[in-house]
Amino acid sequence: MTAEVNGTQRLEVDADEPGWEVDPDDESGAAVVATVGRQLKLRREAAGLRAGEFGRLIGYGEDLVYKVEAGKRIPRPEYLERADSALKAGGLIAAMKADVEEVRYPKKIRDLAKLEARAVELLSYGSHALHGLLQTEQYAWALLGTRKPALSEDELDRAVAARMARQEIYERCPKPELSFVLEEMTLRRPIGGTMVHRRQLERLLEVARMRNVAIQVMPNDRWEHSGTGGRIQILKFGDGSAVGRTDDEYGGRPVTAPAQLRVLELRYGTIRAQALTPRESLAFIEDMWGEG
Repeated sequence: MTAEVNGTQRLEVDADEPGWEVDPDDESGAAVVATVGRQLKLRREAAGLRAGEFGRLIGYGEDLVYKVEAGKRIPRPEYLERADSALKAGGLIAAMKADVEEVRYPKKIRDLAKLEARAVELLSYGSHALHGLLQTEQYAWALLGTRKPALSEDELDRAVAARMARQEIYERCPKPELSFVLEEMTLRRPIGGTMVHRRQLERLLEVARMRNVAIQVMPNDRWEHSGTGGRIQILKFGDGSAVGRTDDEYGGRPVTAPAQLRVLELRYGTIRAQALTPRESLAFIEDMWGEG
């Protein structure tokens, strides 16, 4: 079944695709979606429209309209745009797009994205996988697809979308300073197959050439290696505060105490010194790409 919206045909069944369900464990996100749903219902009823009539006007099925209004479904941006037009809301409904789309992503990812958005400097050593800010969409799909127990299609869709959204950090102005130390073995592991792997290496070369980014490779033959305890991540903010985390200390929890942060910075600085320089690393990755 199709509906005509602004002269174009849209399959109504396409509207109820995976990735837009409300996470029942995300109380703040669920509250946002519920509030938007109530506002939509009140405006629809004030306009004298039944759910089915309203759905036909904006090109979505009646069942989806009920789900959105009940706070059980996150409305897509175009849903809100069309609802705004159909209900003559003067932009008030469309203005909710940013908040609604943000809650599509899991809360812990939203919290991380907010921290990254505030950071003036990011330091990251990863021992088993590339940092999410470095991943291509195809690599992220393949990597997250290996998790056990397996993620549902909805969970996978949400996780990949959230990971890609975090990469808006590269568009920030002023740009933050980003430092990544990557294991050679991580770079050589062909996650997703040959073509996905090659495109991922190309993306690393693109990012490594950015003036505010330093990518360093830790070769497999470095037996003196201070990163054997696992990942280290540190985010520094404009007000002088910072937050860090490592796998092997402090229970893996985020830490903000100066003494604990000094330990992480010392360890990260040592890892950077043991790795190839950014220039050497760029050449290393170029050679690896050429081997493919």
